[in-house]
Amino acid sequence: MRTYDITVGAMFVALMAIGANITAIAPFLSVMGVPLTLQTFVAILAGLILGKKRGAFAMFVYMVVGLIGVPVFAGFAGGMGSFIDPTFGFILSFMGIAFVSGAFTEKRKKFSNYVIAAFAGLVVNYSIGVTWFYMALSLWVGEGAGISYLAAWASMVPFLVKDGGLAFVAAVTATRLEESYLQNTRWRQQKKQASST
Repeated sequence: MRTYDITVGAMFVALMAIGANITAIAPFLSVMGVPLTLQTFVAILAGLILGKKRGAFAMFVYMVVGLIGVPVFAGFAGGMGSFIDPTFGFILSFMGIAFVSGAFTEKRKKFSNYVIAAFAGLVVNYSIGVTWFYMALSLWVGEGAGISYLAAWASMVPFLVKDGGLAFVAAVTATRLEESYLQNTRWRQQKKQASST
């Protein structure tokens, strides 16, 4: 990976840490006492801008940084204990979000593709996240004994609505960045030359 790739990847790791703890800046951003985050938005944007491999790698680095103890997860959490948290599946899904979002747009960087890619990433996010949540409550946390998989999904509706709106915003943001700046960068030109050879 070139210096530029590492720098931009590190920027997205930092954005994920900020997005995870946005309620530290805006405490009113919570639903039923659960803080809202911008992590899904940033993970989608990482895939759309960095591409599937670099985007997924940036999200992997974010996860590893948190698991080794740096407080970058929501609520300034971190450490290996996060692995058994019911919401860890959403963190695990960030790599898949970036990979899928990036895969949809590496060849055609059009607004329609960005929208499809963003919502494909959202499907990955909630498929992994809700499944992990259900398994955690049913198998090792114990608080959700008897909870159905459908009920687990139903509990996520407020967050799904929020992330659906942010997925669309991510598609708009990526399109604007591509048209106004990214398509003219040396990094993008090098990618075009590499794909044409």
